[in-house]
Amino acid sequence: MSDAFRPIGIAVLTVSDTRTPADDRSGDLLVERITAAGHHMPVRAIVADDRSTIASTLREWAARDDVQVVLATGGTGVTLRDVTPEALEDVCEKMIPGFGELFRWISFETIGTSTIQSRATAGICGDAYIFALPGSTGACRDAWDRILVQQLDSRHRPCNFVDLLPRLQNP
Repeated sequence: MSDAFRPIGIAVLTVSDTRTPADDRSGDLLVERITAAGHHMPVRAIVADDRSTIASTLREWAARDDVQVVLATGGTGVTLRDVTPEALEDVCEKMIPGFGELFRWISFETIGTSTIQSRATAGICGDAYIFALPGSTGACRDAWDRILVQQLDSRHRPCNFVDLLPRLQNP
């Protein structure tokens, strides 16, 4: 482990039937936070709320050499069109349940019991982390500012996701 900051590649995927590049405020917020923290954003896109399309994009991006993390925003609610968690489960070999649990605990402070409607989740696909965040800017802000900015910083102690990246890869 090193005390030096190690930037990583973080992709941003907005899942929405209605968002466009002109009004993707949650995606914009994540891009702003990623670059302000010193990381790279190699790819960004908007896809429809379609399980196979989301899964295909997640697989493709997780396989890229310049992507270590994918942040997906949107499609984590409880309605029929909200299928991002299912798409994540389709592509991930290992889930990270603590992310969703911590996110909902943090979110409770802001939106109270409405947090029960969030199915935010995370997992590992190949040698990349994938985080599924709700589509609201407030939820993306909470997830980044209160969890991800620390866990995606190689200097964070006692541990962080960046230090574990080499151990996700097959020898």
